[in-house]
Amino acid sequence: MKIKKIDPNKPKIALLLTGGGARAAYQVGVLKALAHSMPRTAPLPFRIINGTSAGAINSAGLACYASCAHLAVRKLENVWKNFSTSMVYKSDFVSVFSHIARNILTSFQSEHINHPPASLLNNSPLRGLLQNILELQGIERNLHRQFLDAISITASSYTTGDSVAFFQSNTQTPWQRAKREGKATKINVEHLMASSAIPMVFPSVNVQNHYFGDGSIHQLSPLSPAIHLGAEKILIIGVEQPKELHPPGYSPHYPGLSSIAGHLLDSVFTDTMQADLERLERVNRTLGLLPARDKHQELKQIQTCIINPSQNFNAIAAQYYSDMPWAIKVLLRMIGVKKHSQSSLTSYLLFEQRYTQHLIKIGYEDGLKKLPQMRQFLDLD
Repeated sequence: MKIKKIDPNKPKIALLLTGGGARAAYQVGVLKALAHSMPRTAPLPFRIINGTSAGAINSAGLACYASCAHLAVRKLENVWKNFSTSMVYKSDFVSVFSHIARNILTSFQSEHINHPPASLLNNSPLRGLLQNILELQGIERNLHRQFLDAISITASSYTTGDSVAFFQSNTQTPWQRAKREGKATKINVEHLMASSAIPMVFPSVNVQNHYFGDGSIHQLSPLSPAIHLGAEKILIIGVEQPKELHPPGYSPHYPGLSSIAGHLLDSVFTDTMQADLERLERVNRTLGLLPARDKHQELKQIQTCIINPSQNFNAIAAQYYSDMPWAIKVLLRMIGVKKHSQSSLTSYLLFEQRYTQHLIKIGYEDGLKKLPQMRQFLDLD
């Protein structure tokens, strides 16, 4: 059966997948619900795919198989539902604590020595995993066959302090704005490793003689790459969980190191998105008030649809805390992270299949509830 391409006359729709470590399994569940509502040979309904951090890895996986939505999502699900921590970072006792010891020793060495990137954990297994599971040549093939217009992977430069969107496209030219830029390139595993290098947790990555870390760090405008690449509508699958409600008379504990670290990660991965959406809504309202002849050529109204989790991932991660490797539990306990602590660190680092399967299930259920809204937004009805 002939595969139907996306209608080029329809508005350009972008998919934006945010970061969040192990939480990104949720995105796979939402996409699974969407794919199950489509014909089996239908391509992905997105002409532009944008990803940051763990969302960058999901984005690359989708772009490799953009010609068939069912296949693309099934490939991602097969990885996430069979995850183990050792597939992402070294988690045995010797590897964990020898890695930390090496970082401590090199900190005393001369500044003139070229030290290896410092980090809490060694995520070299992730590089091997990505090399084995991703057929990145499929991106070029899908661009050429017009199943895809562009893909971008956002990383943060520790050298310049800029947010850099590495993009692969047939037509788009690079852009430069304050504290952010777009660089045309052929997406490879190093871009994905850089984008998903959670600050302090995983080491920075050298790309084109600059060191990069997690794409969420300096990302003041998460919507920017999609808009620069021509998006007119953006479907966003985030990982911002509902706020925890406290009963009357609740007395908070003094926040420890682990709690503060968790809040910092929450801020890095979610806060800028809401601010950027508010800015976009103001621009849309302003443009809606202007006569067509007075509208600025560089500005256009952008429609958005955002899907966020309906359940709290911290509470779910606590249910599977015992699945985490012993060495990692010891390490986290040293900085105050326990099974029922307030820190959200566990929810980011728990790459174990029972937890990721649970998040996929929640994403699938949320996706089914939001399916009419998504299908209408994507013009699939």
